Amino acid sequence: MKVYPQNASDKLGFLEIKEFIKLKCLSEAGREMVDKIQPQNKLDQIDRFLRQTNEFKDLIQNDSPLPVDHFYPIKNVAEKARLEGAFLSEEECYRILLSLRTVYAIIRYFNDRQGLYPHLELLFEHLPIETKIVRSIESVIDDHGRMKDNASRLLLDLTQQILKSEQEARKRLETVFKQAQNNGWTADGNLTIRDGRLCIPILAENKRKVKGLIHDESATGQTAYIEPDEVFHLNNKVRDLIFERRREVIRILTELTSELRPHVPLLLAYHGLLTKLDFVRAKALFALDIEAEMPELVKQAEFNLINARHPLLFLNHKKGNQGTVVPLNIKVDAIDRVILVSGPNAGGKSVCMKTVGLLQLMLQSGILIPADATSKVGVFNQLFADIGDDQSIESDLSTYSAHLSKMKYFADFANANTLVLIDEFGTGTDPQFGGPIAEAVLETLNNKKIRAVITTHYSNLKLYASHTEGLQNASMLFDNVQMKPLYILQVGKPGSSYAFEIAQKIGLPKEVLELAKQKIGVQQKKVDTLLVDLERDKKQVYDTKIAINKREKEMILLKEQYETLNHDLQENKRQLIKDAKEEARQLLKDANKLIENTISDIKSVAADKEKTKEIRSKLNQAIDQHTEKKKKPNPAVANQKEIIDQGIEIGDWVKILDSGAEAQVLEVAKNNNLILAMGELRTVVKQNKVEKLRGKEKAKVVRKSHAASTSSIADFHPEVDLRGMRTEDALQKMELVLDRAVMIGYPSLKIIHGKGDGILRRFIREYLRKYSHVSRFEDEHADRGGDGITYAYIG
Repeated sequence: MKVYPQNASDKLGFLEIKEFIKLKCLSEAGREMVDKIQPQNKLDQIDRFLRQTNEFKDLIQNDSPLPVDHFYPIKNVAEKARLEGAFLSEEECYRILLSLRTVYAIIRYFNDRQGLYPHLELLFEHLPIETKIVRSIESVIDDHGRMKDNASRLLLDLTQQILKSEQEARKRLETVFKQAQNNGWTADGNLTIRDGRLCIPILAENKRKVKGLIHDESATGQTAYIEPDEVFHLNNKVRDLIFERRREVIRILTELTSELRPHVPLLLAYHGLLTKLDFVRAKALFALDIEAEMPELVKQAEFNLINARHPLLFLNHKKGNQGTVVPLNIKVDAIDRVILVSGPNAGGKSVCMKTVGLLQLMLQSGILIPADATSKVGVFNQLFADIGDDQSIESDLSTYSAHLSKMKYFADFANANTLVLIDEFGTGTDPQFGGPIAEAVLETLNNKKIRAVITTHYSNLKLYASHTEGLQNASMLFDNVQMKPLYILQVGKPGSSYAFEIAQKIGLPKEVLELAKQKIGVQQKKVDTLLVDLERDKKQVYDTKIAINKREKEMILLKEQYETLNHDLQENKRQLIKDAKEEARQLLKDANKLIENTISDIKSVAADKEKTKEIRSKLNQAIDQHTEKKKKPNPAVANQKEIIDQGIEIGDWVKILDSGAEAQVLEVAKNNNLILAMGELRTVVKQNKVEKLRGKEKAKVVRKSHAASTSSIADFHPEVDLRGMRTEDALQKMELVLDRAVMIGYPSLKIIHGKGDGILRRFIREYLRKYSHVSRFEDEHADRGGDGITYAYIG
């Protein structure tokens, strides 16, 4: 992938991404590999790199740890072993041993999981486990990285001789030392070593009294360190044996190196495996830090990022516990090829553009990106970026000249497979000329079918994008009430720069603002006012959408509760029917048995009238016991005439006789029907099915009619005009609209009352203060009515 200019990757933050990944590496070779990361063009290669990282991420999260205990750089050691006559040191052999143990453990790890991580298995495909190398080293080097005493018979013999000679020399020296001590010749201290020889400390004035070789003296000159003649020859013998052992060690190491030499290519392959695994592991660990996923790769030069986040900004917020980064949703394809982002300063335009560029560089470099796995990202052959100030004193380029030189390069070499990123398009010169030049460049680039994300404040570019095929306006949402950005990208409409609103918020004098408004063109002022109004409408739509989603969730919850209750009811009904049938069957069985016994008793008494009468009396008693008692008349039914004439009115509380539930009367309809409210639920019940509650006081009905409760948000207009009305009528009309807004969950209401003497405004605001559902209210913007309009916010 070609990136222009060369420092574009650094300006997008790609160098910082690589530094974070390097911190995760275990080896210097792995860090060197991170430094070499470059965006690729081949789809299959990018796909393989991404899948390897994704598989390693899955391994870290869901599998046992990979055995990566030792990642020593063995490449240089292997290259040294390649040379004839050279030999590896004990430490170098030990490093090879530990690295080979790690390699073999890794290969066995993946062999045990064959097919589970297919793309990671490609890293060590056809690599054998050559245990002969390990056995050769283990026969010579111990687990502490030192030469084994029994590496050869001669080495063992020499080691034992050295030990024996040292013991003999020390024993003789201790005898001489005790004699000197008895004579009072020694200084404070004990036996010591000087120049590799065992010596005894003798006071300087007595050094002639002990025959031997003086090897050293103390800093003050008061103590001499003497090797007595009696042990001189013994120490020489020890020294000779040590030299001879060293020669034997070198011989063994040379022989071992010769055994390793044929396996140097395999050792280099093992080194490559360890380096690649270290590299992929570091990318996977970084992916976990930024909560990255693998998106769907497509061949086309396009992308559809869903819930994307700038990784550096995400890490910064995560480190400082500053909350979450607002996710970005942006799509660029063959239809909407260029996204022109506008809006206020510090609103997130540049972050949006840089997020797109950085994530594209990361993905084409085989690094997972912080976006939903449902995102789709294609492959671009080129990435051109114009970010920041590139003025150069040496090249005699001003800021605008630097921008123009990039625009020339873009116009000459951009194509349909180029992603173009431009920040603050057209700035750096007189807007009267910069705007048309920027528009001409944009038209030229659009004719080349480029893909681009461009930020700008120029109105002519917004207008051009609104009626040009392939270009799409977008804006960063802004809360023009609290005057703060929301960092949410909305595609389809341009945004205002909010220059006057922001200036007013920071306290620029009112007379300065008025003077500035007089100096801008009337048409430009209308355009900016329309954009501000559009932002307000977009904010209201956004708030309404949130309210609707909240209501939908509540309805889903109520539906689930209803379905659960209905299921329980049906289960109870089936059980009751089953029990009733069983009881009826048992009753029938008992009845048949009773009749049979009665007939048998009558026959047995030979038609005796008195006995027969007595038997029949018992039969009737048994029948009465199994016969259901006659239902008592329902007082509710008996007193229907009385209930209908209860004088029920709107606002009364009633009790539904069938269920015992209490409800409030919303409307007295025709045909003796009542429209009742039970919380958020509405129902229609006949008057003869309810009983008026005398204990509860008549309450105020918030929802006046059934029609109001069933009207949709789409039919509701959140604006009421009270100008010219009497105070009582105005308050009544406002109350109706306000109640309806509360009922359907609308977030705000625009109340137009005019300025005048301020009497109507005072009464309206006094009413709003007492209305429990109104959280706050405020004046309209000074340019659009000021204190003649009140915005009431419902919460």
